[in-house]
Amino acid sequence: MTNTDATGIAPRDEPATGGDERVELSADASVELAVRLAGASGLGRSSRAERGRWLGAIADAVEAHRDELVALAGEETHLSAARLGGELTRTSTQLRFFAGVIDEGSYLEATIDSPDASLLPPRPELRRMLRPLGVVGVFAASNFPFAFSVLGNDTASALAAGCPVVVKAHPGHPRLSRRITEVAHEALAAADGPAGALQLVEGMEAGLALVQHPRVTAVGFTGSTRGGRALFDLAAARPEPIPFYGELGSLNPVVVTPTAVSDAGPGAASIAAGLAGSFTRDGGQYCTKPGLVFVPEGSGVEDALVAALGDATPQRLLTEGIAAAFDRGSVELAERDDVDLVFAGERAADVAAPVVVATSTEAFVEGREAFLEECFGPLTLLVRYADDAGLGRALAVLEGSLTASIHHAPDEDVADLAEALESVAGRIVFNGWPTGVAIAWGQHHGGGWPATTASVHTSVGATAIRRWLAPVAWQDAPAAVLPAELADGNPLGVPRREDGVLVVPAPPVE
Repeated sequence: MTNTDATGIAPRDEPATGGDERVELSADASVELAVRLAGASGLGRSSRAERGRWLGAIADAVEAHRDELVALAGEETHLSAARLGGELTRTSTQLRFFAGVIDEGSYLEATIDSPDASLLPPRPELRRMLRPLGVVGVFAASNFPFAFSVLGNDTASALAAGCPVVVKAHPGHPRLSRRITEVAHEALAAADGPAGALQLVEGMEAGLALVQHPRVTAVGFTGSTRGGRALFDLAAARPEPIPFYGELGSLNPVVVTPTAVSDAGPGAASIAAGLAGSFTRDGGQYCTKPGLVFVPEGSGVEDALVAALGDATPQRLLTEGIAAAFDRGSVELAERDDVDLVFAGERAADVAAPVVVATSTEAFVEGREAFLEECFGPLTLLVRYADDAGLGRALAVLEGSLTASIHHAPDEDVADLAEALESVAGRIVFNGWPTGVAIAWGQHHGGGWPATTASVHTSVGATAIRRWLAPVAWQDAPAAVLPAELADGNPLGVPRREDGVLVVPAPPVE
């Protein structure tokens, strides 16, 4: 057994007990240790105030190690320092955001119903609120080494809920994953928090073992449709199935109306410039990349897009596997008989250049199996439509996406178009581009399959915490067993629904 500290991380220079060589734990043993330590951390018994303070301490520590962490991330991911610096800021912001969410308290859905013997059947006293599930597993993403990785949104929301987390590191940035875990452990220990509440495991076999571990109560995943589906099926096949919250693939369709490219709208040049910036951003390696754009025939968008891409710079992609898949997928699309190659940057062995292809609505509907396959990287597919009927037929075959966007004139009525896209996507963007996902109470980052495995939940924003909570009702309970949030007099001042009426305590006077 490797000599480990209370966090389950072996000191880097510490030999195995009784020998000069380090002993690597098997996948099952590493997951067993990580889950055991996480479960023993006591995080679930902590108060909201304590967890908020600990999240703030981690955020401060991440910021304090900014230069070191950004440099390490750059070495492993090839992303720019500017992009990584912004993402690190987003990560610390998420941690502080969830500290605010749990401090406000409405996420608990605290509810009290007084007894009423006159009802049929009689109503006992009922007090209900959401409680943490227990240890959860989180799979880190390749394309966001900070914001959707070890200390990403899944981890931040789970820790805020009171759920210890075991993270399966992404192989695209292993050294960063280990270092940022150490930073979090140090921050928690310095703040008198439970460092064991955050654990890290590595390797494909460890990921499989994590999903199947009997003490893991839910899993969050960001990655490919193929990998996510395999883990989703594994979670469902357990003797005791658990929720699997996977963010998988998304094309994020965009519709450009004829009026949008007229004198009354933003115009083809403006739309093309925005599209060029959005689908090539950081090599097109965003889950919200606009990969499918419906444009009116003869709109001028294609020519304007080619002009806008004239100065596009090739980007080295995150991993060799991602680069190979993009190269293969983009070539297969461009060589189809029903596709026109609109733009292709100069290809090279270790970088990816933008690719734009186009087809008709008729071909899109006929070949939808191929056209609806996500090509992760700087590629977008234009679908030319002649009229509303053709556009409607094409939209009818769309699968679930995280977002859908409409570009239109300021006074144009797009209510019917918006209604059609609401059944497809979790977020509808008007005259904008989907590649920015704000951290907010009103955010929803989800969609129907294959965008996510559970479209009623979000992985960004305040209600992301709901994934790691389950309701418990106390009937005629003694006061001593009730959580403080359900106590008489509302001593913690959380919003509660009392006998059907929402009661929001006034903020304290400063």
